[in-house]
Amino acid sequence: MKEIVNLQKKIIPEMIEILEKRYNILRSIYYNEPIGRRTIAARLDIGERVVRTEVNVLKKQGLLEIKSSGMHITEEGKELIDQLKEFMHALKDLNTLEEKLEKKLNIKKVIIVPGSYDEDEHVIKDIGKRAAKFISDIVKNGNIIGVTGGTTMANVVEEIPPLKDKKDVLVLPARGGLGKYVETQSNNIAAKLAQRLGGKYKLLHVPDNIGKEALETLLQVPEINNVIKTIKNINVLVFGIGRADVMAKRRKLRKEVIDKLMERGAVAEAFGYYFNTEGKKVWESSTVGLSLCDFKEIDTVIGVAGGTTKAEAIIAISTLRNDMTLITDEGAAKKILSIVN
Repeated sequence: MKEIVNLQKKIIPEMIEILEKRYNILRSIYYNEPIGRRTIAARLDIGERVVRTEVNVLKKQGLLEIKSSGMHITEEGKELIDQLKEFMHALKDLNTLEEKLEKKLNIKKVIIVPGSYDEDEHVIKDIGKRAAKFISDIVKNGNIIGVTGGTTMANVVEEIPPLKDKKDVLVLPARGGLGKYVETQSNNIAAKLAQRLGGKYKLLHVPDNIGKEALETLLQVPEINNVIKTIKNINVLVFGIGRADVMAKRRKLRKEVIDKLMERGAVAEAFGYYFNTEGKKVWESSTVGLSLCDFKEIDTVIGVAGGTTKAEAIIAISTLRNDMTLITDEGAAKKILSIVN
């Protein structure tokens, strides 16, 4: 694949540009259908006349349909988008970028999807699809799977197709609930993942930022105590990587505490701890569920994050486990390399 791409770049370099343009148009329609040409032009920042020309070509090829409600991708178009992902990966030489990042971060595996979430919000869906495939491939009967909350994790679970061969797995929220949006709560994500895999789930009906005294009282409830004990036995963890400043605000920490975190160089938050880029703990807050000690004992850990703004957080969290798998986007990967270099 790589040799073919290199030959094409040398002989017909303009074909690569056209291919990437048409791929982006197809992908944008797929994630937003039904949608009009003007909206596509605005989203991709290209001329409406160019979009009209390319859309007509794609329509003749049977890859999309134009209806009164807007444009739709055909089944053939959807298949082509999936097939092109591998080609785009080779086109941008992301294998080399993955290898560089594995060495620089000193972690087991890096998987990169093309593009950057900062420039294209749909990249988060591509990250979700790639993470979903990886999870589906590695899950085994008897696994206890832990998941965290957040927008990224919600996208991951949405992209996991229901398995024909159901798995004998148990899915748990790795931490208590956080925030007001049900869709991105760890409980909701755990339940959806279990349904997609055909497994079972348990819920943790405790807010993540609860005080220690209140937590001790809740631990007397058998159901809650049982879930927290079971969390200690997680052997596959899929988690989002959070920025320190964003997570501190979500946890409603006092302004003076947030200021102190920033002074101490906090760039990432995980399992109730705040870390600087070297992976050193600079602050600890009370949290419910998986602890940092538990995290270090889990067999398989998969971190998922995209966008250049997550680069420093990814660097920090990568120092915690050298056998971690990271799934991210091209923008974050290049930003990480520019920082560590």
